Amino acid sequence: MASNEERRDKLLSDPKKAILSISIPMIVGMSANTIYNFVDAIWVSGIGADALSAVGLFYPFYFMILALSSAISVGGGVALARKIGSGDVMGAGRIMSHSYLYGIIASLALSIPMLLFAEDIFLYLGAGDVLPETVSYARIMFFGAFLLFFSDISNSILTNQGDARRSMHAMLLGSVLNIILDPIFIYYMDMGIAGAAWATVASYLVASALLYYWIFMRGMTFGKISLKPDFDWPVSRDIFRVGVPASLQTLSFSVYMMVLNGIVLSTGGTYGVAILSTGWRVTSLATLPLIGIAIGVSTVTGAAYGAKEVRKMKCAYTYSIKIGLLLEAGIAILVFLLAPYLSLLFTQGGKLEIYDGLVGFLRIVCLYFPVVSISMFSSSLFNGIGKGTYGLVLTLLRTVVLTISLALLFSARTDLGLTGIWIAIVVANVSGSVLSLIWADVSISRILKAYRQ
Repeated sequence: MASNEERRDKLLSDPKKAILSISIPMIVGMSANTIYNFVDAIWVSGIGADALSAVGLFYPFYFMILALSSAISVGGGVALARKIGSGDVMGAGRIMSHSYLYGIIASLALSIPMLLFAEDIFLYLGAGDVLPETVSYARIMFFGAFLLFFSDISNSILTNQGDARRSMHAMLLGSVLNIILDPIFIYYMDMGIAGAAWATVASYLVASALLYYWIFMRGMTFGKISLKPDFDWPVSRDIFRVGVPASLQTLSFSVYMMVLNGIVLSTGGTYGVAILSTGWRVTSLATLPLIGIAIGVSTVTGAAYGAKEVRKMKCAYTYSIKIGLLLEAGIAILVFLLAPYLSLLFTQGGKLEIYDGLVGFLRIVCLYFPVVSISMFSSSLFNGIGKGTYGLVLTLLRTVVLTISLALLFSARTDLGLTGIWIAIVVANVSGSVLSLIWADVSISRILKAYRQ
């Protein structure tokens, strides 16, 4: 078991190596989770349209759970990295303790009302004929919400102290187990849509048990954890000054997609929405590696900032951007060249009418893939130094302000139609990335200047 000093050295001795040691396991773990989601959708679709509708009605609430959980796990994780960088063992323990306590409170505050009033809520939302299936699925998922909070916070703690491999193992265990349990619970045990929910909860339970063993039984953390309810405002502020903006970024993206869907619908009807929703799946997969790298950036820059090693912080940031640019440039080239073949996968072999439009969408939006790393890693840098609001502003500027404004402009004032909206997405992301790079560079320069003085 690594000592506290070894954990600190792992994050600070070589920023480039630290970025890779965190990013690669995170990419593997998240890829496994993505594969699980894909397979889960296939198993659920086999039950019938009602089951898909039930999952769809629950999805906004699942998104709510993830947003609340990320407010604690992301905020607590980067705050922990800063404490590790500064060598503050007691402070690190308090950060972890507060994270778990807030996770307990948030999961109970969300789950108890939903368990009691799920039927009324989904009836109001128009569940109609699929009300029984929706309520059954939702109650089971909310029953297991605490396990999601626990695993999310635990994975964040392990990752932000440089132990990303253990986090990856827990993520792999949960995803693989879920893939195995889905058909058993849904079909063999004839539980239907409830079986899909129980498979998810059971998988989280097993993964959480492993995380509990590492963190609480073996004490494999930088500092001691106490679940005694002894709240401290400075510690809470340290968590939520990054956690709340990070959660709002997640929620703002949902709003952004709703508005963008509306613009696309008014311009190209359901044909345009089908292209956007289908093409966005490819886009999400193409940029998935950047999310893993972004976690590494926030961890390493946070530790370097806590240790007042500003040059190492800058090194981690610039190195990650170089990796992101090269990686996504290669992916962009592949998507551009393979767009016709990728589109076949989502259009029944090219039979659906959106085939040509989907090929055009992919060949336009892939142009912004390389610069996504700049905006994403700049936000991670700001999280690392405790300026989560900066990252939120950049996200809102790039999505809600630039993309929506340009999409409205290009679709209404030109004859480009849907193509104009796709171009607007590219222009907005490139512009937002340039602004992100400037803001990050200025912020690093100010920190360097402040520490010199």
